[in-house]
Amino acid sequence: MSATDVPAAHLDLLETPTAILGTIGPDGRPQLTAIWYLVDDDGTLRLSLNTDRQKVRNLRERPVATLFLIDTTTPTRYLEVRADVELADDPAYAFADRVGAKYGADLRSFDGDHQERVVVTLRPVRVTAVDILAGS
Repeated sequence: MSATDVPAAHLDLLETPTAILGTIGPDGRPQLTAIWYLVDDDGTLRLSLNTDRQKVRNLRERPVATLFLIDTTTPTRYLEVRADVELADDPAYAFADRVGAKYGADLRSFDGDHQERVVVTLRPVRVTAVDILAGS
């Protein structure tokens, strides 16, 4: 399953400017973070995260996450992607630069000296598309 399994009526939500990433913290409670992301040509969802952040520690301990994308004009319409997670080092910022290009930012400016980034690949296990007003 990939992001290409998103129903056609919800594909536009993959273009929302930000998503909410849910991870599981050390106390077992959810941790939510607004996040930038990319959808590759093959439909794979990927994120660039700073390794000094709690969400990366959470993902290393428990490699599962939920990405939540909401239609800001119709908040009763949303997409939830529950996924297994793979982490890969991004020492040269190759992927981070792609994310930065999408958002018009240099992600290095968000990181301190000697900080690193990882590429987070989401492998969806369940995609839920909801449109309450349409009855789905």
